Amino acid sequence: MPKSNRKRGGLRLLAGIGIVMASATLEAGISHAQQLAAQTDQAPLQQDKPRKPSSRSVVATAVVGPSASVSGADVKPARRSVAKGPYYVDFRARTAASYGHAFVWYGKTSEKMVDVAGLHPAGDVLPYMLGHLTWVPSETGASYGDLDVQYLTASYRVYLSEADAKKVFAYIKHLQATSPLWNAETTNCTAFIGRIASFMGLKTPFHLQKPEDYVNQLRDMNGGRQTVQLASDP
Repeated sequence: MPKSNRKRGGLRLLAGIGIVMASATLEAGISHAQQLAAQTDQAPLQQDKPRKPSSRSVVATAVVGPSASVSGADVKPARRSVAKGPYYVDFRARTAASYGHAFVWYGKTSEKMVDVAGLHPAGDVLPYMLGHLTWVPSETGASYGDLDVQYLTASYRVYLSEADAKKVFAYIKHLQATSPLWNAETTNCTAFIGRIASFMGLKTPFHLQKPEDYVNQLRDMNGGRQTVQLASDP
């Protein structure tokens, strides 16, 4: 084969190899460029897509407040009420060795301490027995069991304003000071609390009945009303 032909064949071979290599390099570059473009296009989409909050974040938001528009500066701690009213008189009945006892609690609902008033014989069994025949010395404060809830059989509580409470409480103390005698039929415990109820403007039942029945009937006769207002002084 002449040298010229061999040279031409070698040049063609080299040119073909170069074309193949260039083509491969170009394809690789195009493929890499496409991958970079794909990654670049996907990145903004991933940033724009909102992240789903975790369950812990959702719970925290619900606890902080019902609306996102409420700022931390708007949230204020709840204030405890400092009001001391209203006042009350609680007509009560409890069990006893006989047919029971009627009395009243009175005071402020915001205070644990209560005042107790009720008419009962001074002493033990003998004064009580004699009190069914005649009048015997009395006591008008708390008696055994008046402060124990487990002995309670009936209760009717009525609320008053401060001005009315002062009048009613003063009347209770006056009644205590002017009730030196007890008698089972006339000046007994139900008649005593009945006088308090009448002063408050409540309707009162007949006093000769069991204390539990008396308190329940007192409530029923007044429709279970929970507040009273005394008539204004002329």
